[in-house]
Amino acid sequence: MRPGVLTFYRIMAYGTAVLLLGLCVAVVLKYGHWVGLWPEGSSTQQLGTQWSFLIGVVHGWLYMVYLLVAVILTTQLRIPKGRMLLVLLAGTVPFGAFVADRKVLHWYRLRAAGKPIVQQTDDRVESRAS
Repeated sequence: MRPGVLTFYRIMAYGTAVLLLGLCVAVVLKYGHWVGLWPEGSSTQQLGTQWSFLIGVVHGWLYMVYLLVAVILTTQLRIPKGRMLLVLLAGTVPFGAFVADRKVLHWYRLRAAGKPIVQQTDDRVESRAS
């Protein structure tokens, strides 16, 4: 596997994560009047409305690229399907893409060292040997 794929994945993961955190802040600005943080129709609410739309659109498009790159990378690393799904969903959870990035980097380093990503316990090995 080429390291360029890993680098591009990491850029997409960080970009998706930062934009998702920014979107969370913008949504708080937009709906903060519900809990009395500022009056409805204030400049803060209007700013939140504008930024939540803008950041939401950019995050959505970037997340599509993140999904494509994550599928390519996890397929090349031969990641089990369940873990692949968790990596794909990480872009929808605040701070999730940061965690997924660390795991994928760890899996990449294991593959580069020739080690398995999923460790088999002795019970599994014994049951397969029988």
